[in-house]
Amino acid sequence: MSIVAIVGRPNVGKSTLFNRLTQTRKAIIHESSGVTRDRHYGKSDWNGKDFSLIDTGGLITNSSDIFEEEIRKQVNLAIDESDVILFVVDVISGITDLDNSVAKMLRKNGKKVLLVVNKVDNSALIYQASEFYGLGLGEIYPISSISGSGTGELLDDLVENFSQKPNEDDDEDRIPKYAIVGRPNVGKSSFLNALVGAERNIVTPISGTTRDTIQTRYKKFGHDFTLIDTAGLRKKGKVKEDIEFYSTMRSIRAIETSDVCFLLIDAEIGIESQDVNVFQVIQKNKKGLVVLVNKWDLIEKDTKTALDFSNKIKEKFSPFQDIPIVFVSALTKQRIFKALEIAIEVYNNRKRKIPTSKLNNIMLELIENYSPPVVKGKIVKIKYVTQLKSQTPSFAFFCNLPQYVKEPYRRYLENRLRENFNFTGVPIQIFLRKK
Repeated sequence: MSIVAIVGRPNVGKSTLFNRLTQTRKAIIHESSGVTRDRHYGKSDWNGKDFSLIDTGGLITNSSDIFEEEIRKQVNLAIDESDVILFVVDVISGITDLDNSVAKMLRKNGKKVLLVVNKVDNSALIYQASEFYGLGLGEIYPISSISGSGTGELLDDLVENFSQKPNEDDDEDRIPKYAIVGRPNVGKSSFLNALVGAERNIVTPISGTTRDTIQTRYKKFGHDFTLIDTAGLRKKGKVKEDIEFYSTMRSIRAIETSDVCFLLIDAEIGIESQDVNVFQVIQKNKKGLVVLVNKWDLIEKDTKTALDFSNKIKEKFSPFQDIPIVFVSALTKQRIFKALEIAIEVYNNRKRKIPTSKLNNIMLELIENYSPPVVKGKIVKIKYVTQLKSQTPSFAFFCNLPQYVKEPYRRYLENRLRENFNFTGVPIQIFLRKK
């Protein structure tokens, strides 16, 4: 899936454009602030093409003296990690020195840049927008991110610039893909090395689908899968990088490519905000999850240490509680193969299909024992349930008044599904439909 980064100086409307684009289609599944600090990460589609959108706004801190330094850092990251860049400028302000500085950086690189002239709210301003041809970035796209004017043409050209992946062999496509993700210095490379070991002949390096991930084919002990590594792939001496943002963008790519994610947490440091941020991206993409608490060999333990740590993780990841948590040490190889076995189980859970007859026999009895609460005098009757044909577990409950089934009862249905069928480590989607 392609990644699109929105860049530009402050107050040109980057976040407004982000909100506009991620509301363009009903199929948009997520938008959340705080993926890294106050950036936004969203998913969208246009003309049947899915893409991820990164709003790189909010990099500027309080001091006006560091505007240019922070903007330069932001644009360098966008150039490195995105497939297409939307460079947003403000028609009211005209070309500023900061716009010229960003444009100069973008012209030096081969990434496709679409120059978006924002705040073009009337026909008179369209003529004014032509000034931005002077930035030397080719075609301009006059839009109003508030009203949506011009965004259709922008999106048409945007998706035309997405590179098409070559057709993959069907057998290759069926091989499970496990991504190793987490914040920097948590032990991702060590975990990968511990898994593949010194017998390098058992693995086949496959060129990564993106410049920032490496895929390694693992064939050993009867297993056959692909590991997607996001750790320590290359140094960037020329960029004083925002490591948090950089690692998150790499994680997003790896997550979107995978079936199941190993989310590594540092046992010495504990769970932090970026761990939660990466978890949220995994959830939004409906991927399987195995949490690995690494460096467990360095922790002084008693009989309750592991339980307390698990409870903290589940509290942070609430309301999703059905999470496999494995305490590992990549250094000593403690439980790393147990982690692999659980990941395979989660992969199978994600593919699990429940026969409709079995589903109805179990769930309808549970629903009869605890019916949806009466809302505004309306009695909801659920008559039928079926699993939908989708890549991840999704269930449709057919009833007379789906609009009156509230979130607590949806959680009840999900919990009963989890109790009766093994979906550990996998997000479940619940749909209420009119019968």
